[in-house]
Amino acid sequence: MGSVQVISLGGSIIAPDRVDVAFLRSFRKILLEFLEADGERRVILVCGGGAPAREYQSAYRAVLSEGGRSEAERQAQDWLGIAATRLNAELLRFLFLPLCPERVVSDPTSLAVFPGRVLVASGWKPGCSTDYDAVLLAERFRADTLINLTNIARVYSADPKTHPEARPLEHLSWAELQALVGRTWVPGANVPFDPVATEHAARIGLRLVVAAGRNIENLKKILNGEPFEGSTIGPE
Repeated sequence: MGSVQVISLGGSIIAPDRVDVAFLRSFRKILLEFLEADGERRVILVCGGGAPAREYQSAYRAVLSEGGRSEAERQAQDWLGIAATRLNAELLRFLFLPLCPERVVSDPTSLAVFPGRVLVASGWKPGCSTDYDAVLLAERFRADTLINLTNIARVYSADPKTHPEARPLEHLSWAELQALVGRTWVPGANVPFDPVATEHAARIGLRLVVAAGRNIENLKKILNGEPFEGSTIGPE
């Protein structure tokens, strides 16, 4: 892996129902060890929204009697989700002080330099998820791999919750992942990677690793370039 490592940290890992303090303590320890092992290493963390995002989006739809179908209503749900990502990102930034001197990045296209050792980003704008922000930051700072930590251990051939016959996939091409996730972003969609992010990552030849976020020992293996449990998309 290159000197810049980008991690898309799913909101379902940070705050599955409330903030997961035990996970954040372990995650912080692993990343500090990773940075201390090599003074050239830098890490970009892009935070999802988790339970707060889903709760506020659900409340919005409930007040409108299950609205949310028009473009304006979809954008409103996106903005609510973005607000939740910013709260999570502020927490992560404070946890990594003083290694993270830059304020939370809300526009991945606005940053010209990477100060410090850790950079934390939140959601940006409607029409995509934080996965897309992570892809743009990986492109900007020339990271060759994006680690997507989520609540699944691997990408499956279909949603295993509704398709018991779904198979775990160790390696996929970007075209295969695009076929699974589609091409349209829907706020709160339950997909392994944002369709908009998938299209852009394929275009720039990025390597994506999808793995279970709470498996800290597995994350250590990914960071150290060792065999791990998860799915790899794009170049091996």
